[in-house]
Amino acid sequence: MAGNRFHVVDVFAQEKYAGNQLAVVHDTASMTGDEMLEITRETNFSEATFIDSSETRDGGYDVRIFDPAEEIPFAGHPTLGTAFVVREFVRDDHPDELTLNLGVGQIPVHVERDEDGNELFWMNQVPPTFGETVPHSLAAKVLGLEVSDVDDTFPVQIVSTGLPTLVVPLRSLEAVRRAETNHDPYYEEFIEPYGGHNIVLFAPETEDENDIHARVFADYAGIPEDPATGSSNGCLAAWLVEHEYFDTSEIDVRVEQGYEMGRPSLLHLRASRADDVIDVEVGGRVIPVAEGRLL
Repeated sequence: MAGNRFHVVDVFAQEKYAGNQLAVVHDTASMTGDEMLEITRETNFSEATFIDSSETRDGGYDVRIFDPAEEIPFAGHPTLGTAFVVREFVRDDHPDELTLNLGVGQIPVHVERDEDGNELFWMNQVPPTFGETVPHSLAAKVLGLEVSDVDDTFPVQIVSTGLPTLVVPLRSLEAVRRAETNHDPYYEEFIEPYGGHNIVLFAPETEDENDIHARVFADYAGIPEDPATGSSNGCLAAWLVEHEYFDTSEIDVRVEQGYEMGRPSLLHLRASRADDVIDVEVGGRVIPVAEGRLL
């Protein structure tokens, strides 16, 4: 492992030291999965990624993603953060389109500029699948809330665009702020029967001029709370379209996350339905923070 170059970036951030941290390690084809897991745990970030080679395979870059517990097939901010590192530090031509080969398959990423000229990295997520619904009363118990805090107009449902997430609509920003995982019900009544899934809870009230305020919990993976979660927000985007939360089957919304952690994040979600298939895109800025080499 000695000598491998790495970069640290903040994803879904508007400035340094916000958003979600990511370590990206280069030229890791000779590393074992155990070594990658050790490095991930050393960073103390929610995920780290490992680029096998600066050469492409089938038009994409082979990338492995680890959280502190295990290798995972997909995650949102690692996808965008790794694409940024490939574009800025691997490719000399800085393309606006590239592809990563992940556990879920090939994920295309492209770059757009917002109205202020900032570069936004966008990923197309795999088509969503909609799984089991969970009783509103159980969601409230798991999150330490009252049943009345959960919006019973809509279902609490497991959705996946590569990494399953339980989507929980709440009635107010105050309820989102008050939520925390209730240890025994979380593990005994949610994780054991339903499986290891993230939880995204949200409300349409926001702190800044955005559309949704969200939080994501993933205690089962060693991440009590995540400051910005592209995979779970992709699931949320699909859920918003599936259940026409905004009375439309097409959305283009801004989600704020990470405020309760002191790492404010901004995620852009686009999703629409065509021929019974929901297309999901998640985008945001990536800010470089540090670079170095493993010793």
